[in-house]
Amino acid sequence: MPTINVQLAEYSELFMLIAAIIYTLAFILFSIDIARSSATIRRVEAELAQETEAERAALREKKLVAAGSADSTAGEPAGSDDASTVTAATGGVAGDTGDSDSTGGADSASGAELVDEDMAYVGTRRPIANVAIAFTVIAALAHAFAVIARGLAASRWPLGNMFEFLVGAALVVTLVYLVVLIRRDVRFLGVFVLGLVVTMMVGATIGFPTPVGHVQPALQSPWIAIHVTLAAMSIGLFVLTFAMSLLQLVQARREAALLAGAETRAQRVLARASFLRLVPSAFALENWSYRINAVAFVFWTLGPMITGAIWARESWGRYWGWDTKEVWTFVIWVVYAGYLHARATRGWTGNRAAWLSIIGFACIIFNYAVVNVYFPGLHSYAGLPE
Repeated sequence: MPTINVQLAEYSELFMLIAAIIYTLAFILFSIDIARSSATIRRVEAELAQETEAERAALREKKLVAAGSADSTAGEPAGSDDASTVTAATGGVAGDTGDSDSTGGADSASGAELVDEDMAYVGTRRPIANVAIAFTVIAALAHAFAVIARGLAASRWPLGNMFEFLVGAALVVTLVYLVVLIRRDVRFLGVFVLGLVVTMMVGATIGFPTPVGHVQPALQSPWIAIHVTLAAMSIGLFVLTFAMSLLQLVQARREAALLAGAETRAQRVLARASFLRLVPSAFALENWSYRINAVAFVFWTLGPMITGAIWARESWGRYWGWDTKEVWTFVIWVVYAGYLHARATRGWTGNRAAWLSIIGFACIIFNYAVVNVYFPGLHSYAGLPE
């Protein structure tokens, strides 16, 4: 059995700590970005108002030039024709400044400029969130080095116990988030994703402190690289859909409050929530959550279900044994399968679909935080035995 590289293991622990600190700073910056969302919205609306006024002035100037060339009388009123021309040219955005504090008016005037329903970038400047993303990239690099160094120090795949699985899954969550950020504007998920990543890092350090070492014979198999990595990839995607589903529920209540006229105080507070105006609509969140859940479900099927059964046959001589971990892995598969089926064929849309997605993620948390720790079985790998 190869010896442990103690120096490389120390570097791994050091960079793991550095990554956790930078993740925490990124989480704080994302939180500040949310707190300053009202200022961001006011700035964007001011820019839109300036652009609209410039368009109005240009249209007036063109009309005056056309009127002069036609030898029109100087006192002829532009009147309603000018207003209708401006309104048609600006798509209804132009008009009287009105009550800038009116939530419904602000939503209808500038909502399309604040966030895209397809989560594409629309040019909204959010410097604090962008700095938080830069911090997240740096932390992910340090985190990746720490995980790789831990594997090299032990000469094995670095996902052999709960400590390593938590920090490895946290890295996958971060990488999935950063990859999605390349094509889609999911900065609104930053505080949720980084909050969970920090929680996983702290939970691994406090709850499952495990030094670098060798693993049980059952884990000394090439299947661990496929089985556990696919599980971590699926969980990384399920984290995103969990955050989207939570935001979908809140955004749906806000949209309902706006349609109902925000009759109660709670509805008025929710309707004026500035941060939610930087979040896509509940319908868009649901559609993207469904797409990502479909991909994550494939990874879960290939990883914990199929490769897990093959590995069990190789290690214990059977594909299925009703071990507690196996049962809960199947429960998770059934919940997400039910979600996808109900969403696609039974018309389970809106809040019902969001709750099914949240229940599925709650089963994942129970599987790894409770079953792995409190239910003894063949999958009891919370810590190293040697």
